[in-house]
Amino acid sequence: MDFTGTTTALAYLQSRFPKGADRLAELVAAGQVYDRLGNSIPAAAPVMRGDMLYLFRDPPTDEPTVASLADIEVLFRDDHLLVVDKPHQVSVIPRGRWVTQTALVYLRNALSLPELSPLHRLDRPTAGVLAFSVRPEERGAYQMLFQSRAVAKTYLAVTAAAPPAAEAPTRISTRIVKLRGLAPAQQVPGEPNAHTEVRWLATRGGRSLFELRPSTGKTHQLRLHMHHLGLPILGDPFWPEMRPELLSDPDPYPPLQLLAAQLEFTDPIAGESRAFNSRRTLSTWERAGEVRDSGPCRGSRHAPE
Repeated sequence: MDFTGTTTALAYLQSRFPKGADRLAELVAAGQVYDRLGNSIPAAAPVMRGDMLYLFRDPPTDEPTVASLADIEVLFRDDHLLVVDKPHQVSVIPRGRWVTQTALVYLRNALSLPELSPLHRLDRPTAGVLAFSVRPEERGAYQMLFQSRAVAKTYLAVTAAAPPAAEAPTRISTRIVKLRGLAPAQQVPGEPNAHTEVRWLATRGGRSLFELRPSTGKTHQLRLHMHHLGLPILGDPFWPEMRPELLSDPDPYPPLQLLAAQLEFTDPIAGESRAFNSRRTLSTWERAGEVRDSGPCRGSRHAPE
C-alpha cells in the first residue's frame, strides 16, 4: 500500500482503483473483500501500510482460455489441505488478464471447495507443487508455517551448461524488492532479505540442472538469484533480458524451466510430517543427451515438461 498512517478499506481501494469506485463499494458492502485470514472487511475498517486486502475482480470479457487448467493434478486432499501439481503458464490467483482461468477459481469450482485459499504463490510460468487451505478457520495455522520458514521448499531449474566453478554448492543472500509499475522484481543494495541454497546436480547436452532451496519467498527470488550467478533459467522472460514475446505468448516454448519439485512440513492440524513431490518434468532437461552427472539427484525423477 502506498500511503502513510491509517485510512479505511473502502477509501484505499477507491483511491487505488478510481475507475472501479462504484463496483468496489458494492463488493465491500456484499462482504466480498477479505483480509489475509479470509475475514470479510467492512468499508470503514481501518487499514495501515503493509496490510493486505483480497477481492475477486469481475472477469474480463476477453479473458484468454487456459487449456492446461485441466492438467492440474491433485497430489493430496483431505478435509483441511489440498495439494496439487500445477502446470506451467497457469496463474495461481486472479491477476492481470486472468481471473476465472486461474488455479484457484478452477479448483474451487471443479472440486466444490468455495472457501479454498492458496497458502503460498508460484509465478504463472513456474510449474510444480502448490498447497491450499480448505477451511478459512485453519488457514492461519498453515500460513504461519510459511511465515516462520517451517516449510522446506525444493526447486529444480535448468540453465545453459554451467562452468566448472558453478558445480560447488553456494548460498546467495541479496536484497530483493518489488516496485509497483515494474514487472520484474529488483535486486538492490542493502540488508539481504532473500536467501537461496544452490546446488549443481548434473550437466548434459549443453544444459545444467540445479537444485534450489530458498529459505525466503521474495517475488522472482530464484530467477533473480540464478541470474545473479550468471546462469539465468531457460525460458525466463525477464532475465538476462526482457523478452516481450514470451510474456505475450500464452504457451511459449520452452516454458520457464523452473519446477517447485517438493514441499515438506509438519501439518499443524494433523500433526503429521508431510512431503509432496511434483510428477512433472522440465522439457529442455529431458531432451538433453547426458554428458556429465554428479550422481543420483534428489527429486530429479520429478524434473518438468
